[in-house]
Amino acid sequence: MKHPLIKTFFALFLCAVTVTVFALRVDNTALALSKMGSRGTEVRAIQEKLKERGLYKGSVDGIYGTQTQTAVKQFQKQQGLTQDGIAGPATLKRLGITIGKIPPANESNVYLLARIISAEARGEPYSGQVAVGAVILNRIEHPSFPDTLSGVIYQEGAFTAIVDGQFNEPIADSAYRAARDALNGQDPSGGAIYYYNPDKTSNQWIRTRPVIKQIGAHLFCS
Repeated sequence: MKHPLIKTFFALFLCAVTVTVFALRVDNTALALSKMGSRGTEVRAIQEKLKERGLYKGSVDGIYGTQTQTAVKQFQKQQGLTQDGIAGPATLKRLGITIGKIPPANESNVYLLARIISAEARGEPYSGQVAVGAVILNRIEHPSFPDTLSGVIYQEGAFTAIVDGQFNEPIADSAYRAARDALNGQDPSGGAIYYYNPDKTSNQWIRTRPVIKQIGAHLFCS
């Protein structure tokens, strides 16, 4: 008969191995970015890329359903990837999709976001200032825009305040608060990625964008 201490040690060892394996499975599952049931801008980007390749015939609605999953599997088969229907990092990379993450609300990010909010929305209602900050952050998470806060703000031609000097004006106190609120998840824009003042813009293209809501002088669009 084995010594009780040896049996106890062996049991604890098996338990540790089981926990480790389970943890690895959890971590691997967490790597799946978009899969059946997912929704959002990343799913729309996946659908658009698959549609360009003639693999997806459905509507680009941002909902990861059966049609999207089937198209992903077909793409994975073409690319020699595991055909699991999950748009993980390898599949996204082959599709050419990169999406950034919202940065933390630290001092430097608050300062930079507050500067563009103040320049673009000084004098607007407070919710409109937060909404402008949210639009900038929404762009970070959208595949059509740069993946960083500075990349979005300094993208060529994106904001007139960068070139007309408003960006260098003193920052309104309310813009700092608006920047913090936006970085902490507030989005009065309703998920918009564009905004404009209809009385001031000569850009006809932006007038074709679907309007989500109006706050102050700005129309917020998808």
